[in-house]
Amino acid sequence: MKIRLLWAKAKNIPKKVMIIFLLISALFVSIGYTAKSAGVFNPSKHLPIYSVETEQNAVSITFDCAWGADDIPQILDTLKKDSIKATFFMVGQWAEKFPDAVKLMANEGHDIANHGYSHLRMSTISKEKCKSEIEMCNKKLEEISGTKINLFRPPYGDYNNTVIDTCNEMGCYPIQWNVDSLDWRKEMSRQAILDRILKRTKPGAILLFHNDTQYTAQLLPEIIKGLKSQGLTFLPVSQLIMKDNYYIDDQGRQQRKK
Repeated sequence: MKIRLLWAKAKNIPKKVMIIFLLISALFVSIGYTAKSAGVFNPSKHLPIYSVETEQNAVSITFDCAWGADDIPQILDTLKKDSIKATFFMVGQWAEKFPDAVKLMANEGHDIANHGYSHLRMSTISKEKCKSEIEMCNKKLEEISGTKINLFRPPYGDYNNTVIDTCNEMGCYPIQWNVDSLDWRKEMSRQAILDRILKRTKPGAILLFHNDTQYTAQLLPEIIKGLKSQGLTFLPVSQLIMKDNYYIDDQGRQQRKK
């Protein structure tokens, strides 16, 4: 009986009103789904630092080191010529294999940073294992470089609330990126990588590169030149980020508390 009454009432609603109602309902469902799907925009998800709100025109160049090390001297030479300090996120097992590369980075004043001991997908492991991965890598990097480690980037950029909370509890700053060079993809040409970086980089950006790729070491001087021509300067992540009195907005951007 109730269903018939509701149907009778619905039939009396003008068609245009009904169409507008259905469109608005569909829009809200779509927005809710999109927000839930895109992790950065999900308010219930704890976020790492993707970028930094800053009054400076500064950006950070970062490298993830998990494969070979043949191009490290070339990368360091380029950075030295341009007086740039970068941030190197290193896998603990990589550091064990290439300790001289770690020492070179540290001696030249670059950030030595944690990329997990075994390069695991952190969201798939337990809190205890996550803590162990960070601790073991910190210990190895500190042992080789002689510097205190407090920056952590999860391998593959893969994280969940447990990973971020564990990192924070251990006194480390979880660092992501907001400009990805995609330099590890074989289909990416030199020009595609360069265009991607120059078009997307704005003040406060954290740029992601990898060593031991086809073009990165060769292309680095041109990337630096292009970014400098846009009036941008360079700081390592340790100097770009805020260490206290901040919050991370729903875009993953670090903001100063007012």
